[in-house]
Amino acid sequence: MIPNQLTVFFMTIYVLVSLTIIVQSSIIVVVLSREWVQVKRLSPVDMILISLGVCRFCLQGTSVLYNFCYYFNPADDLWYIAIIWEFTNTLAFWLTSLLAVVYCFKVSSFAYAIFLWLRWRILRLVPQLLLGSLMISCVTIIVSALRVVFFKSQLISRMQLPGNNTETETLRTFLEKNYVHQLLATSFIPFLLFLTSTILLIASLCQHLRQIRHHDTGHSNSSMKAHATALRFLAFFLIFFTSYFLTIIISTTYYLRYKNYWFWAGETIIYATVSIHLTSLILSSPTLKKVLKVRFCGPKLPEAPGTAIP
Repeated sequence: MIPNQLTVFFMTIYVLVSLTIIVQSSIIVVVLSREWVQVKRLSPVDMILISLGVCRFCLQGTSVLYNFCYYFNPADDLWYIAIIWEFTNTLAFWLTSLLAVVYCFKVSSFAYAIFLWLRWRILRLVPQLLLGSLMISCVTIIVSALRVVFFKSQLISRMQLPGNNTETETLRTFLEKNYVHQLLATSFIPFLLFLTSTILLIASLCQHLRQIRHHDTGHSNSSMKAHATALRFLAFFLIFFTSYFLTIIISTTYYLRYKNYWFWAGETIIYATVSIHLTSLILSSPTLKKVLKVRFCGPKLPEAPGTAIP
């Protein structure tokens, strides 16, 4: 299939965005891995960041491989690549939601006993929560593999009988819709966690704004900057999640199934928001920001006070 000029344009932008995401993910993994080796420990946020960096790297590579293989040779059987993409995509959503929850409990200034207890528990259970995210993603990939096996068995049995083209197409359409519904269902719970974290952070910020009117101190200014950093990160994720959902909905329509320029435009938009999200993560991490400042601005440049999330 020979693409037209508009398709080539969006393909090129998509490749550039994908390369940017791969580089960003590599920076996160390399910097935090070196920090892990030197210090022999990682903070809860850095644990999630390094896991998310590895996941994003694999997810983007799988996305590029699947999209180009399917576009230029749709007859190939690429179900194994699609399952790997679904696994890494589900894991990325859970890791990002977990990061939003951890940010919420680290930054929010609620003094309720239950909130303080949850903060103490969650920050110490991050390794177990990471393992839980991995297990949920494994369940998703098992369900997807079973769906593919069922589809292939049904397809082979129907192809052996004459005059079953209509039933075969009906089965294919049903399984495609089932796949989309499964993606939406597996993304709903992470989104619910993210939404709850966002509401709590906004409530905490409003409470802090009321307090700062009576106590205008340097510590209040530092806390305000921490809230702003966390809210910027969550805002980028909200844009990313909304764009992802819109892309999934639009991809079920007729004009995206044939992989024309609308498909590549949608892929470019969704992964551009992913790149912005990764940029926000890098800038909100004290460890990553410090290394980048030393790398590009020189070791003598001091870090601005109050920019790190406590």
